[in-house]
Amino acid sequence: MAINIISTLKSSILAGICIGIAGFGYLMSKDIVGIILFTFGLLAVVNYGFKLYTGTVGFCGSSRGLAINEIPLVLLGNIIGTLLVALLTYTSAKDLQSVAQGILESRLENGILRSGILAIGCGFIMTTAVCFAKYEKRWLPLLFGVPIFIVCGFPHCIADAFYYLAAPLTFWSEHLINIIGLYISIVIGNAIGCNLVRLIKWDKEA
Repeated sequence: MAINIISTLKSSILAGICIGIAGFGYLMSKDIVGIILFTFGLLAVVNYGFKLYTGTVGFCGSSRGLAINEIPLVLLGNIIGTLLVALLTYTSAKDLQSVAQGILESRLENGILRSGILAIGCGFIMTTAVCFAKYEKRWLPLLFGVPIFIVCGFPHCIADAFYYLAAPLTFWSEHLINIIGLYISIVIGNAIGCNLVRLIKWDKEA
């Protein structure tokens, strides 16, 4: 059991690092270029088989996925991985903290409920894209899926973890309770979206 925990944590941290690097690129160029660059993170995760929350929660408890009780560990590892990359924003010549704060502020303006509902869309897109890439070796849905959820403003809880952790600590201290509530709603929304197709269509062995 201990070996499984260590393996899962290592894989999920690496997945978080991949998403953190993608988020770093997006903060550096918050336009269509940044949106396209973000795709690198998901491509790396799927190619290496790293454990990403939005790539595993849609399959948990099935023959394809992890046990349900492993999902919190995956989420924790992902957050740790994004934190490691978020620390690098403090070494950048560009003021990436203010850019990250802007993203966090826009989420807070949307509110907890609305952000959670929007996160369902991201979850649906991610599970669909991962299914095509992992099981059918068709990568276009992944290449298009990432830009779609960014353009639509659908929150991705691991990408958001990077943005939030890159935001200034002073902003955190002023909005701590709201940020925690916001993040929990996005995690739940992503989980619902990731399981949407399975709840409607897949059989128990999917």
